[in-house]
Amino acid sequence: MPRAKKNKISGSQAWAEAFAGIDHASLLERLGVDVEPDLLKLALTHRSFANEHGTLPNNERLEFVGDAVLGLTIANELFDRFPSRPESDLSPMRARIVSRYGLADVARSIDLGAHVLLGKGEEATGGRKKDSILADTTEAVLGAIYRQHGFDVTRDVITRLFDDKIENAHWIQDWKTELQERVAELGGNPPVYTATAKGPEHEQIFTAEVAIDGVRRGVGRGQNKKTAEQNSAREAFFFLKEHPEAVALRQK
Repeated sequence: MPRAKKNKISGSQAWAEAFAGIDHASLLERLGVDVEPDLLKLALTHRSFANEHGTLPNNERLEFVGDAVLGLTIANELFDRFPSRPESDLSPMRARIVSRYGLADVARSIDLGAHVLLGKGEEATGGRKKDSILADTTEAVLGAIYRQHGFDVTRDVITRLFDDKIENAHWIQDWKTELQERVAELGGNPPVYTATAKGPEHEQIFTAEVAIDGVRRGVGRGQNKKTAEQNSAREAFFFLKEHPEAVALRQK
């Protein structure tokens, strides 16, 4: 007796099931705003998933919108926060904030990678951790928020998520972004930060360490975790400036 053929599900059904299989409540909580399910599903759909399931749409159109809203918001924030800075300072400041590495850093802070819908190939090659995918998906999510809620709400989400980077933009470098870019240039994996705190709650001192490919390269301290991480990244950046082979040799 011939074996019954399994019914192959449609691309749309596979899409719906993949989206429903992930609890997105934590992401929405970190974003601080609700996003309509179909719009969020589209924002999280990488082209590798869409292509793998036929003619599904992907998030690139929303990414296009999000990029524009992000650029305008960051430019306006820099204009307001740094009134004495000329355009020649503001342009590179904005570029560092909205760079692939700056966006990927924000994506990691909200664990966005866990929510992206990827094709099997990207999944197998660590797509959830790739800077390019994280950065593009961040812009797509911002595009979705803009399409549903308009500019004011999206601006508020951006300024909250990027506040640390905007505040640190007046320094020569946002050291975490600078370090991540340098490590990527050398072919290493993204830096990994760990932090501890000592002292009473109202006057804690934080100590952060940054490791690159499993080796500690910087230690920093500060009155909050973000400052400690920036200081550790600064130390690691200058170490790699003097010893670029430390990353390159470990990749061979």
